[in-house]
Amino acid sequence: MHWQDLFVALALVLVIEGLIPFASPGRYRRLANALGEITDRQLRMGGVASMVGGLILLYLVH
Repeated sequence: MHWQDLFVALALVLVIEGLIPFASPGRYRRLANALGEITDRQLRMGGVASMVGGLILLYLVH
């Protein structure tokens, strides 16, 4: 793996993360408020699910 690949991946994450607030700032604000109301356990489970999904996708792509 080259450093350039890591930076490309990080850049794509930033682009994708920026799509939601750009496309619908009101919905993004409601999402941020809703995230403040969920428990730490629920947030951790969402993070784990996201990481596992990303790892599976990465495995399938490679």
